[in-house]
Amino acid sequence: MKDFIGPAERELLARHRLDTFQALWDLQLVAVDEPNTGRGGWSSVFRLELEGQGFFLKRQSGYLTRTLRRPLGEPTFAREFRNIQRYRALGIPALEAAFYGQREAAGGTQAVLLTRALDAWADLESWNERWDDVPAEGRAGILQAVGELARTLHGAGQIHNCFYPKHIFLREQPGGFTACLIDLEKTRPLLFGQRDRVRDLEPLLRRAPMWGEHDVRGLLAAYLQSAAQGPQVDGWLGRLVRRRKHRGKA
Repeated sequence: MKDFIGPAERELLARHRLDTFQALWDLQLVAVDEPNTGRGGWSSVFRLELEGQGFFLKRQSGYLTRTLRRPLGEPTFAREFRNIQRYRALGIPALEAAFYGQREAAGGTQAVLLTRALDAWADLESWNERWDDVPAEGRAGILQAVGELARTLHGAGQIHNCFYPKHIFLREQPGGFTACLIDLEKTRPLLFGQRDRVRDLEPLLRRAPMWGEHDVRGLLAAYLQSAAQGPQVDGWLGRLVRRRKHRGKA
């Protein structure tokens, strides 16, 4: 396939001679964590700085995911890149791709994915860790932004399938917060209506035990565009609680 280069990054990458697969593959950088191994290969992530702009460079070899549509497998980054582009087309706030390319090699299919770092953002997990210290206005703004993000996601006919605090990033701005998503590999179309929507939201609440009912109602009010103490929120809160109990017994 032809390499993708983001229009906004094309000149920047060209100035540093990093606008080809080989250049990004050969670039010497220190990995930000331990490589993932398995699936018959490996995958690693690196931090890249160019003229004060941050990026994450992801490289993998022979690290494939298999689906019914692609039983022979494809690089996990191929699926992630495809979903990044889908989110962009659907208007779902998410990380941005600057480069994607893949090629066949002796050790298996190699892939490179370069995304912009969310340096002005902080993940919801880090906000939750200090939740009790966040002013009430800030907590309300965060829940509003997350609820609106979920509404946009599901309204576009997608579920994230890993809608966890560590995958939701927030940026504080005058007047409130904005939110976006990362880690789109497991995204799929929303096929089963309310059941899919509840299934997507419940893991978020399970991973945010510091949120009280008032907080959850605030999030659902933004998601449903309904009154926090109204019957619509009551119904959704009940469904989420029942699913959490069911998951606890599983």
